[in-house]
Amino acid sequence: AKKFVEDRNFDGRNMISAATGSQWEHETLYRSVGGVYVLHTWSQCQGSRDTWQRISIHGAVAWLLQNDYEPELAAELSIVAGLEV
Repeated sequence: AKKFVEDRNFDGRNMISAATGSQWEHETLYRSVGGVYVLHTWSQCQGSRDTWQRISIHGAVAWLLQNDYEPELAAELSIVAGLEV
């Protein structure tokens, strides 16, 4: 699987997730060998639970753009287009 880590920006006090806009809530995107995108959502807050959700290629593209993966996007789309999903 291919792993895409969220982009983070310093707001002057904390590192803020570009994916969620939060310092506590985070996301990681995965692409399986079969071309399926899965979004892993997790939190630093005690008692919260991780979630794993399959998302569409459109959702994956939006996530990749939001998290500054634009340079890798063309290659990523050509990889997925070549797979039988």
